[in-house]
Amino acid sequence: MSSLKTLLVAALSLILSLNLAPAQASERPLDSQALAGVTQGKALFDINLGELEKLPLYLQVIEMTYDGLVAQGVTPEFVIAFRGAAVQFIDNSDATVPARQQIAAQIKQLHTKGIRLEACSIATELFGVDNGQLLPGITPVGNTFISLIGYQAQGYATVVIM
Repeated sequence: MSSLKTLLVAALSLILSLNLAPAQASERPLDSQALAGVTQGKALFDINLGELEKLPLYLQVIEMTYDGLVAQGVTPEFVIAFRGAAVQFIDNSDATVPARQQIAAQIKQLHTKGIRLEACSIATELFGVDNGQLLPGITPVGNTFISLIGYQAQGYATVVIM
């Protein structure tokens, strides 16, 4: 399990280190080797970030990952689970802060694509976030550790974002 977690963190770090600007003269390389024979991509993004400014970038990369799978003929089935300090950034408070406005727009877009979004109720309680004030499309769950266990048992790959 530890080596899988290390591999997933390394893969995400590699993705984020790439230039995220659209290719001009050539198309972005495909992932043919990794996706050989794959028809469905099940992923659980475990988000536990403590810095508001980082969340929009990761949400952008998750959407790019979704779109990349679709473009390569793979049906994505994604869950985004917010836990820990990250739950502070996914409610309706401080809606005038530009980063929060961007997050709200990204959450709406991801939800529109059919991505399931969950927030840990243990974390919302600990960080003083009202479950009734979560952004539209985000469902509170009892415990995201239990969600992680359940989704992994259902064959979801876990991508840890910390």
